[in-house]
Amino acid sequence: MPKLMLVEDDPSIREELALLLRNNRYDVVIPPSFYQVADFVKQEKPDLILLDINLPGKDGFQMCTEIRSFSSVPIVFVTSRATDMDELSSITLGGDDFITKPYNSSILLARIAALLKRAYPDSFADHGLTYRGLDLNVAAGTVSYQGRSVELTKNELKILHYLFLHHGLIVSRADIIEYLWDNEMFVDDNTLSVNVTRIRRKLETIGMGDLISTKRGQGYMI
Repeated sequence: MPKLMLVEDDPSIREELALLLRNNRYDVVIPPSFYQVADFVKQEKPDLILLDINLPGKDGFQMCTEIRSFSSVPIVFVTSRATDMDELSSITLGGDDFITKPYNSSILLARIAALLKRAYPDSFADHGLTYRGLDLNVAAGTVSYQGRSVELTKNELKILHYLFLHHGLIVSRADIIEYLWDNEMFVDDNTLSVNVTRIRRKLETIGMGDLISTKRGQGYMI
């Protein structure tokens, strides 16, 4: 399980992000003090760091510079500071990605997964998602349950991935379509219905036909 270190001073954002990451099979560690982040990195040896810029004491840029003096761990800046200079500084100082708040959870998770895959190709390439015993392998484009597996098309994979990321919540059709468009997969309302029907049929073949429920007038939910 990849270990992610979260350096964020806003308690509500920190708790929300930590929950999102843990729900997606990441081990999350949080430094007890913003004044000893580098020492905590040496102690915990995280696989990736999510780092805010506006922090008490040293800012994120200073922390990044300090960490880079002894580690090449991937660093993702997640911040409300969205100027071109902020992004340029993050890259110049050794950051690997720059994401502004409010962030899209699915895009954030996708970028984390891509960075881990690139930094540790032999360790986390097959990192996926699990819900109710159903395993979604994003890298392989498959979904498995109790030893049975089925392949998904690119659109089917993206739709099911989005539902996995929001399990327990009603996801509107408009949100799914917008998510697909953000990933350069252009579908209309009718095409979405066709894809969801196909996903359900494939899930039936592996014994999980009841996974996706339709909430009339609202959207879908798993």
